[in-house]
Amino acid sequence: MSSTPVQAYRSILRELKKASVQNGKISRALSFHFRALASQANTESKVQELQDCALFLHSQREYNVLLQRYNPLVDYTAEERIEATARRVGLNMPKTHTAEGQSQGIAGSEQYT
Repeated sequence: MSSTPVQAYRSILRELKKASVQNGKISRALSFHFRALASQANTESKVQELQDCALFLHSQREYNVLLQRYNPLVDYTAEERIEATARRVGLNMPKTHTAEGQSQGIAGSEQYT
């Protein structure tokens, strides 16, 4: 399936908009860079590189979606991950004592009695 540089450029822009954090806004520098690549893509190998770039962006976006869906503890610290795992199986973490003599949970945010 052959594609034109314009189609490859548009597919890259669509993927960048979907992956953007700021409500689909793309930075001008990225847009300018890919536009320059698309305007210079007069050979089939350059068009193929643009298509590969679009496929890579799509794959990275899908990877992040799957990672968040099936591994929700990825953004937790080690202590929070341990506490969440214990809660998942119905256990509470033991109390830890600080220097002030107060009891705290492992994460330090909850007190268990």
